[in-house]
Amino acid sequence: QVHLVESGGGLVKPGGSLRLSCVASRTVFSSYLMGWYRQAPGKERELVAQIGSTSSSPPIYADSVKGRFTISRDNAKNTVYLQMNSLKPEDTAVYYCWSGAGNVWGQGTQVTVSS
Repeated sequence: QVHLVESGGGLVKPGGSLRLSCVASRTVFSSYLMGWYRQAPGKERELVAQIGSTSSSPPIYADSVKGRFTISRDNAKNTVYLQMNSLKPEDTAVYYCWSGAGNVWGQGTQVTVSS
């Protein structure tokens, strides 16, 4: 069973940046699709970004974050990152890490964008 632990959320002003991290517990991490989702109050959970196991497949981004967010992974550290720049109030949500290894979710980390 893979366990995922997110970190890096917090309160940031509009236009600011945050970097989320997600550490996976199993060394097979490198073989699996990884992603970040988010859920705002009263809304359904939505895909933010997804990254394949190899560099041959380009990452996928939601239209709302293209050009502002970047997903990356460090297989040696079993870690996937989400760099978030030019944050907007509408980016406020709980962000969840997801692993294709057994369809596993992290516990979520709150991101609040407010002045």
